[in-house]
Amino acid sequence: MVSRAYTVAFEGVDAHQVEVQCAVSPGLPAFSIVGLPDKAVSEARDRVRAALSSMAIALPSKRITINLSPADLPKEGSHFDLPIALALLAAIDIIPNDAAEGTVSLGELSLDGSLVPVIGALPAAMNAAEDNRTLLCPKPSGPEAAWVGATQVLGADSLADVIRHYTGQSPLSPSEPGEVHSDPGTKDLRDVKGQERAKRALEIAAAGRHHLFMIGTPGSGKSMLAARLPTILPPLTAQEALETSMIHSISGLLDQGGISRNRPFREPHHTASMAAIVGGGRRASPGEISLAHNGVLFMDEFPEFPRSVLETLRQPMETGEVMVARANAHVSYPCRFMLIAAANPCKCGYMYDPARACARVPSCGEDYLGRISGPLLDRLDLRIEVPPVAYVDLDLPANGETSATVAARVAQARDRQTKRFRNTPEIRVNAEIQGQALEDIATPDQEGRDFLNKVAEKFGLSARGYHRVLRVARTIADLDRSEDVRRPHLAEAVSYRITSSGDG
Repeated sequence: MVSRAYTVAFEGVDAHQVEVQCAVSPGLPAFSIVGLPDKAVSEARDRVRAALSSMAIALPSKRITINLSPADLPKEGSHFDLPIALALLAAIDIIPNDAAEGTVSLGELSLDGSLVPVIGALPAAMNAAEDNRTLLCPKPSGPEAAWVGATQVLGADSLADVIRHYTGQSPLSPSEPGEVHSDPGTKDLRDVKGQERAKRALEIAAAGRHHLFMIGTPGSGKSMLAARLPTILPPLTAQEALETSMIHSISGLLDQGGISRNRPFREPHHTASMAAIVGGGRRASPGEISLAHNGVLFMDEFPEFPRSVLETLRQPMETGEVMVARANAHVSYPCRFMLIAAANPCKCGYMYDPARACARVPSCGEDYLGRISGPLLDRLDLRIEVPPVAYVDLDLPANGETSATVAARVAQARDRQTKRFRNTPEIRVNAEIQGQALEDIATPDQEGRDFLNKVAEKFGLSARGYHRVLRVARTIADLDRSEDVRRPHLAEAVSYRITSSGDG
């Protein structure tokens, strides 16, 4: 007789069902696991044997074979311990066979039989809900999985608790969803003195999820501005929170099973590798661009990133999805992020300061910013120069707009976009509009069209640059509560496209 239990194998944010089959047959005593297991799965036999021994459960002196089906799907991770133990317990008649078959389980076993939290409980719960099965997991992972709401989630502290549950001695209580984390933080846009144009660009970027490139001397406030961008972004919707939490779940980043409604803010160092930024590694894990899904990716010292890393951003910025292709895995991750890039104007950073500029001006700036390719620069919707703040302005009391005031305008602009795109779920914000949809909602009047044609001809805007100006103008019009895109909206959008550091 073959007993069965069920678990999942992760491929990106997708959880594929795995049937754990256990056969106890006559022969020399042995415990083997087949079905393309990795090292962690192969070692499960020792953890399971020790855990059962700690509960005074002796394995039969027979041949025990565990098969993980489908056999051609790679199985990785320590979460296979619990389903292997369940299938074995059912095979030796300690728990009912139908109980194991009605459950999707995952969890790592300690040698004393206690259950250790594992990553991926949230996507595993979604897989269990699709098959109308209960999810069994370590107790600390329960609040995370319970957010799915479409299936019962049982959390256990130990394998002994699982046995008592399935034998009717002490049923487990269903897990409740974890806390909703919403940290208002202490940062405020009002802390930034001066830089009104940069603040306006930040507001436009937040309203339409446009990519922003800031160029300025060291200490001018680029990092300070970027750090305050999350304070003006609207909270994640329920759908966005679930999407983002799925990625964070398989990365082990969910805090105590709670789901955050704050938008992610990731700021990788410029020494980060391609696998760290885009995704990859031995298990094709998500990179920073996916961890920033529905949030912000801040890349300071932008030209200092390796050229190969920067160039890999081009396709994800357009499609909102990245394919991590490796010899043994092809995994797709969502990555609808807002890129905020910051750079000094040159290597030393003081090209615009007559008292400090080197003798190589302007070639030093051209060489430094030339590390950023034209096609990548063309994908950055907004480009602004962040000049140094005068010393006298630093002594003035903070009297600018607060983050709450700006966030209210951003929220109403996002609401307009939500209503506009309610029948097109693949489009959520203005930055994602393409083709005919862009022409339908962002075509300017005749005066605006003539103005934009002159700008395109004078500065040599590419077709992509032309359309990005229209998208930004549409966002500016939304902030202005205007149904139409007019010349003032286009003029402001163009001003963020054409800078002294480069055109088009």
